[in-house]
Amino acid sequence: MVEDVKQPDYFLESFPKNNFPAYVWDTKPDLPSQVWTTETTHRDGQQGGLPLSTEQSLQIYDLLCAFTGQSGAIRQAEFFVYRESDRQALEGALERYLGGAPIEPTTWIRAKREDVELIKSLGVKETGMLASASDYHTFHKFKPGGRKQAAETYLAAVEVALELGIKPRLHLEDATRASLEFMLPFIEAVLQKAQSFDDSLRPKFRICDTMGLGLPYDDVALPRSIPRLFRALKAAGLRPEDLEFHPHNDTWMIVPNCLAAIREGCAAINGTCLGKGERTGNAPLEAVLMHLIGMGYFAANAPDFKALNRLAELYASMNQALPAKYPLYGKDAHRTRAGIHADGLNKFWWMYAPFDVPALLGRPLEVSLTKDSGLAGLIFMIKQHLGLELAKDHGQLLALQAELNKQFDAGRVTGVEWEELEPLLSGLEP
Repeated sequence: MVEDVKQPDYFLESFPKNNFPAYVWDTKPDLPSQVWTTETTHRDGQQGGLPLSTEQSLQIYDLLCAFTGQSGAIRQAEFFVYRESDRQALEGALERYLGGAPIEPTTWIRAKREDVELIKSLGVKETGMLASASDYHTFHKFKPGGRKQAAETYLAAVEVALELGIKPRLHLEDATRASLEFMLPFIEAVLQKAQSFDDSLRPKFRICDTMGLGLPYDDVALPRSIPRLFRALKAAGLRPEDLEFHPHNDTWMIVPNCLAAIREGCAAINGTCLGKGERTGNAPLEAVLMHLIGMGYFAANAPDFKALNRLAELYASMNQALPAKYPLYGKDAHRTRAGIHADGLNKFWWMYAPFDVPALLGRPLEVSLTKDSGLAGLIFMIKQHLGLELAKDHGQLLALQAELNKQFDAGRVTGVEWEELEPLLSGLEP
């Protein structure tokens, strides 16, 4: 028989009242001493369908800077350079960065000698370079094709970048379908090229799960196992700060894969805030950072998650609104339509909230009135908007609920929101 206890156990070590849910380790993994994210809205987000003008690009950059503040949560943002509007956005971001903005602008180019020549006068200190790694690419992008030709092409571009004093960041595209027999010798060759240059130019390697095929499990074979992949790179001598992970969400594994990469020694996750990006989207940095805070990172200085509400509003104004049920920032992400949930919110709101959503995200817990929300939903909505706590036998409340039930019984299927309810509450008293 279950024994009663004097006080409820809320597992406050795991679910602190003033922060996101925390990781309580049985055996703590060997995590990097520092982790951060890098941002690709202006490149992969735009490539994925965001119609960015120069002005919109800079609005996004400014909002991301407001989000990260002095936390170091987002350290870099990458820009296209092939169109005039993109170069103007890059120049505007560089001007802001030199003036003290916290996010360093970088570029994205193909690993070709002529592309490196294109960026040499732009003033960037680091550039991403597309270096497709799988045989799906190396045998079919190049003519006659193959691993050797691809590697030689990439290395020639790396050499030009180093000579120009630009730090190369090799984007190993399609790494979760690539052989280590290509990647490890290529990485070694890149590092050898850089040996005679200053350590500030030491190349970085972005590991790209381009088709979202990676899996966060140890007991899956390479090339799909994210833990095994990063463990092999670490064994090859790469440091946490040498590595970035750039996943896509095609098979729904994007956040678990990011966390698996960090657990195996990758210091940086590349993605976009609010998950914009090619096809199913890039890593949603707000979700990754929420988990990183849970792991104990950014304890002294956290990013301001409330600032991302303005980014969601900007996307809506661009006809790129988030799906209503998008986690954390969708308009219905914290909305219940179930009476039993609304009743729980009335009695003890932590019952149906994952964390202090209003304090941490600046978003309210909400109820929509439906055929299933009952008196509890009506009570919650009135309390939230008017601050009145009504008993379930309140006469006016019962009359209003009866009217709503009549509409639902007559076939209404849409919810009742506050704007419709408010005019019916004139003269309401406790």
